[in-house]
Amino acid sequence: MCSQKLEVTLSGNERLKRDSNFLRGTIVEDLGNKLTGGFSEDNAQLIRFHGMYQQDDRDLRIERFNQKLEPLINIMLRCRLPGGIITADQWLNIDNFAKTHTLYGSIRLTTRQTFQLHGILKPKLKDIHKLLNKLGLDSIATAGDVNRNVLCTSNPMESELHHQTYVWAKNISSYLLPKSSAYAEIWLDDKKTEVIDCEPILGCTYLPRKFKISLAIPPQNDVDVHANDLNFVAVSNSGNLIGFNVLVGGGLAMTYGDTNTYPRKATEFGYISLNDTLKVAEAVVTTQRDWGDRVCRKYAKTKYTLDRLGIDKFRREVEIRSGIKFLPVVPYIFSERGDRFGWVKGINNYWYLTLFIENGRVLDYSNRLLKTGLAEIARIHRGCSFRLTANQNLIITDIQKEDKDFIEDLARKYNLIEDSITLQRKASMACVSFPTCPLAMAEAERFLPKFVTKIEKILTKYGLRDNSIILRVTGCPNGCARAMLSEIGLVGRAIGRYNLYLGGDRIGTRIPRLYLENVTEKKILDVLRNTIKRWSYERYVGESYGDYVVRAQIVKPVLDSSKDFYVACKASG
Repeated sequence: MCSQKLEVTLSGNERLKRDSNFLRGTIVEDLGNKLTGGFSEDNAQLIRFHGMYQQDDRDLRIERFNQKLEPLINIMLRCRLPGGIITADQWLNIDNFAKTHTLYGSIRLTTRQTFQLHGILKPKLKDIHKLLNKLGLDSIATAGDVNRNVLCTSNPMESELHHQTYVWAKNISSYLLPKSSAYAEIWLDDKKTEVIDCEPILGCTYLPRKFKISLAIPPQNDVDVHANDLNFVAVSNSGNLIGFNVLVGGGLAMTYGDTNTYPRKATEFGYISLNDTLKVAEAVVTTQRDWGDRVCRKYAKTKYTLDRLGIDKFRREVEIRSGIKFLPVVPYIFSERGDRFGWVKGINNYWYLTLFIENGRVLDYSNRLLKTGLAEIARIHRGCSFRLTANQNLIITDIQKEDKDFIEDLARKYNLIEDSITLQRKASMACVSFPTCPLAMAEAERFLPKFVTKIEKILTKYGLRDNSIILRVTGCPNGCARAMLSEIGLVGRAIGRYNLYLGGDRIGTRIPRLYLENVTEKKILDVLRNTIKRWSYERYVGESYGDYVVRAQIVKPVLDSSKDFYVACKASG
């Protein structure tokens, strides 16, 4: 039996996991309940471990309440797609399911390098899981207190190095999956084939909170390593992967009104050889499993465990558990952050076409037939794969030189390529927020496009149209769009109101500072208009907006977020 002891002081989620019979709960019974479109409170939590969130359309809540109807309950499903690679055939099948069996008809590319389907009704849940299984996919552990989808740099230039790193992303993802057969039993109608009394890595009550892993290939930091609990930064020799620098303890979420919560950058632990990767991954996960806070979920993330116990103690424990001694970090530099748009030639002589997908929402619009266009390319270019990026964009891969013009013509036919899209729009990102996210406090995805247009006008006015600022908007402080690693971050407080953060850097290695709290869009634009004007006149050659506002003392840099993130800046009062 599992040796983990549960105490009455532990959080309710610990009771839920303990009593779930390894993630089974009574989900099967709820599936058969036709009186409601949803699941019981416990099962609504448990289905997260199977990659789903119970949601409702918040735009329709009041109307349905007045009609004495329950909310329009539906399910969002997130696929497990380590490294973000999906084949043309897989894409076409997912596209068809989204079109015919979801409320919104869209495919949503996420900041965790996978796709989500929003608006699946309960009677169709088994259908989507069986389809995923048929396609060689699943949604296991893309939510809940487990290791989530593993990110991997989408770098299309160094293709062999990318492939080697991508293989490790898949290996890590598989290695850290729950061993319970609950997913297959419930969603694929498999018979129970084994009985387990403890998860060997995750434990019988799984992890204290969600856990995120990324693999990055310098100089690209497109996966935002400082947003993740565990990070492997690739070290290569003559183009071949030989090991990783390991970083631990990143995380961006916080809780309003609680200064004991804060965003945190990941800490460098050291270098390991390639063959030690899984041992170290397991040791970090099990250390967090055993030492993470299970009393208060707000303090349960790895970043708080690291700060509470001390970096040296945590690192030593990982070395003891893995039997691996960290070597000094191999020097590396991040110089790029976003995606390389347009055509890029890989060292394998194939070509790669990176397409901008605003907010990651793949849908047909009046001026851009994104969904139809991507499906057409997938049908014609059947040998290709799509790489989904951690910035909500999409790369069409493995295009031979003689096919470039044909693929580009197709992309332009459906306005998948638009030359008028500015660098600023490509540098901006938002989370889903309203109407589907139950945590949303303010608009994000629906707010961003028009807001970016206003920023574009300011940049143009001051001669900066060919420049860009890393801009991110989230509907709440949970960090899905990684606003706490942006140069300008807007974090929702209420409808029409945001906290404004300034002073992150372009490469994602500095956390921005709170500049104004609970303000309207008008006030935010007033601040940005003034600071962008100053930036245009006073900046050094090549100086980014985030670096400028720090140098000009508009905000102080956040040096240690556990100590000074909430320290007021003189310039902002």
